[in-house]
Amino acid sequence: MDRKLLDILVCPLCKSKLTYDKKAGELICKADRLAFPIRDGIPVMLEEEARSLSPEEEVE
Repeated sequence: MDRKLLDILVCPLCKSKLTYDKKAGELICKADRLAFPIRDGIPVMLEEEARSLSPEEEVE
């Protein structure tokens, strides 16, 4: 994930900073506990495409 892109992307819902989970290929919003997928190197920043993080999943 391009560092410059990561620096400017925010959660489309709450505008919080996102963290990159390289292993899962997702951008994580800690505030909303949502994971936005990255497909073919492109972040999919749509609420309906995001998955909710389960209570068991740690958010770093």
